[in-house]
Amino acid sequence: MDTRTAPARLRIARLREAMAAQGVDAVLVPSSDPHISEYLPGRWQGREWFSGFTGSMGTLVVTATEAALFADSRYWTQAEAELAGSGIALVKIPTGSATYHLDWIAEQVARGQVLAVDGQVLGLAAAQQLRTVTERAGIRLRTDLDVLDAAWADRPTLPTAGIYEHVAPHAPVSRAAKLAQVREGMARHGASHHFVSTVDDIAWITNLRGADVAYNPVFLAHLLIGPGSATLFVGAGKVDTALAARLAADGIAVDAYERAPAALAALPADARLLVDPKRVTLGLREAVAAGVAVVEAINPSTLLKSRKTAEEAAFVRQAMEEDGAAMCAFYAWFEQALARGEAMTELTIDEKLTAERAKRPGFVGLSFPTIAGFNANGAMPHYRATPESHARIEGDGLLLIDSGAQYLGGTTDITRVWPVGTLSAEHRRDYTLVLKGTLQLSRARFPRGTPSPMLDALARAPLWAESLEYGHGTGHGVGYFLAVHEGPQTISKAVVEPQMAMEPGMITSVEPGLYRPGRWGVRIENLVLNVPAPSSEFGEFLEFETLTLCPIDTRCIDMGLLRADEIAWLNRYHAVVRERLAPKVSGDALAWLMARTEPLAG
Repeated sequence: MDTRTAPARLRIARLREAMAAQGVDAVLVPSSDPHISEYLPGRWQGREWFSGFTGSMGTLVVTATEAALFADSRYWTQAEAELAGSGIALVKIPTGSATYHLDWIAEQVARGQVLAVDGQVLGLAAAQQLRTVTERAGIRLRTDLDVLDAAWADRPTLPTAGIYEHVAPHAPVSRAAKLAQVREGMARHGASHHFVSTVDDIAWITNLRGADVAYNPVFLAHLLIGPGSATLFVGAGKVDTALAARLAADGIAVDAYERAPAALAALPADARLLVDPKRVTLGLREAVAAGVAVVEAINPSTLLKSRKTAEEAAFVRQAMEEDGAAMCAFYAWFEQALARGEAMTELTIDEKLTAERAKRPGFVGLSFPTIAGFNANGAMPHYRATPESHARIEGDGLLLIDSGAQYLGGTTDITRVWPVGTLSAEHRRDYTLVLKGTLQLSRARFPRGTPSPMLDALARAPLWAESLEYGHGTGHGVGYFLAVHEGPQTISKAVVEPQMAMEPGMITSVEPGLYRPGRWGVRIENLVLNVPAPSSEFGEFLEFETLTLCPIDTRCIDMGLLRADEIAWLNRYHAVVRERLAPKVSGDALAWLMARTEPLAG
């Protein structure tokens, strides 16, 4: 490849021309949109467009002479490959660190020079950090420019898909009841008004869903909640007349998407506005009328939606059965095709598994792009096979498959690793140590209110004992027919915040891993539900109910590394998987299920 004509190199050159024309010396391009989303509509995928790096997280900074992409360990191998020839340096940062790009800016941008970032996509909390750094370094910060626009030919427009209702029985709590719950949260902060920009919060509050963001059943909108009414700001034509009438009956008016800033500017002087600094952008915060008192605190809905009701948990269990049945059908085909010597690639895995899920009742779509990584590709935690770059499934090694789906009754996310050909003792050791971490955390019991990051070491301990480690978090919250990643809980090395307390009804992933670059990767993931455990004079306790229903391959295990109690837990889990899934499958899928859930001796 002629690196002089690499697409990213040419796009960076156009960006620099736009910077010079607007008197800008450096530009910061976060992976963000006006809603602080994880998965971005095409219009705000500027970091990917200009750098060529396709990972879901990362920050790009460009000056007149330098360009750097900041990414954590999940993406290092991927980023090195995708940035090749671009002239963009990869800066490797520890997972969760958000300040490395700020330090780089302070070093690379001279005193008196201008740094631009679009305030409409810059989170308020991130803006506060950035301002501190730029003021100390004497850098002029401009947040009123979208420099990308002038350099981005054919930039995508806003999505236009319609909005629909998530209805009973799968939506057991009405939007009127949810609005009442949110207003109770507002009252605790003494707030008369509350502005919400995060699309999953808005979808949850309104019991509405959409298709504006890939893999997430959400829509672009802002929501302003007042004492007795609310306004939903959405694109023209996305809410039909009948739905608008039903929303009006629940006290929600519909207005144009672009009118949200004007509504904030028109708030009465005696209003007291609640905003979440981590979930609203600087641009929208600056639109608030000068005399309005602003309270900064977590969105009440973020806490509320993290705690699934008993009815929602029941639907999630049903969704897990459908998902598990689909995987039985897929894996039965997969093992037979492998035995027949059929040509198979990582792309085949994605196609076949998605097709099986699509047959199940309540299926809406995938919850994230399927990760099917064979051997070295499995060592990249967020790897994605493409028609241009993928591996054949042949020879010996490990195949990692991380996948999930959206059902009307829940969101799934599961990772399994399967043997191909002959495994080595090192394969088995790595697999078993990761499995021990999955089991150890899955069996945990802890006081209600325990900060979720405190649980992280339980999954890492078996790996740490062998001087091994993985760079990503161990667990993320999961939505209810919403985002596959949600908070506030996180089982990771994150700095503890009060809202990370574990409460009943939360659904979280358990997914330790181990990655050997250029060789293979192992990750074993289930979703778990916080349920009450026996209480004592020391208070209420919680434990995990494992929700995911799919065999964990026992052929990869080094039995000498498992204790009797660990074997017993795995046997009990497989007995539940067999009991719950057997009525849902037949033929080859049933035979595969029975074979893969045979109890281990031990």
